[in-house]
Amino acid sequence: MGSGAPRAVRQGTVHRVTKESDVAVDVILDGTGVGTISTGIPFFDHMLNQLAKHGGLDLVVNSKGDLDVDTHHTIEDTGIGLGEAFAAALGDRGGVRRFSNSLIPLDEALVEVALDLSGRPFLRFDVETNPDGLPMGSPAYDPQLTEEFFRAFVTAARVTMHVTLRYGKNSHHIVEATFKAVARAIKDAVRVDGDAIPSTKGVL
Repeated sequence: MGSGAPRAVRQGTVHRVTKESDVAVDVILDGTGVGTISTGIPFFDHMLNQLAKHGGLDLVVNSKGDLDVDTHHTIEDTGIGLGEAFAAALGDRGGVRRFSNSLIPLDEALVEVALDLSGRPFLRFDVETNPDGLPMGSPAYDPQLTEEFFRAFVTAARVTMHVTLRYGKNSHHIVEATFKAVARAIKDAVRVDGDAIPSTKGVL
């Protein structure tokens, strides 16, 4: 690419249909932080909007799932769809910063995230929420599904991510700080510093 050539828009679009869900995702990595989200799970919508806002992503998500059974399928399958779209937007990952970390507080909660656009999917998720906390929204969002969402995301996106709760008590604060910390780590990791693949192997 010549020095005066405009950089191509880094965009990924996925439409994934199973017997349990119908998920459509469109993501632009170099966006303005605008989310247009509809999953049928209000608290989850709120978290995905946090991911868009603080990750600098333009994100459109339309998910329809078997919410009469559980919210699990919709949340996990949305993670898969987002991960696949994210990977498509990254392309060969040339020029990205690759590594990033963030430390984000929300009131009494503090969450740390370390991220590597490694091409190797791995999630370490050391986050505990209050088992006696009140349901979040209706249909209720189960805080335990935060791990399932991010596991699905990193697997489909082919990234390595470590998430650690330093401390916190309120489940809402912990989950929201987690999404914000992941968002900021994504924003830094996908930033373009040059053209080369950031690996001695020459491929990610």
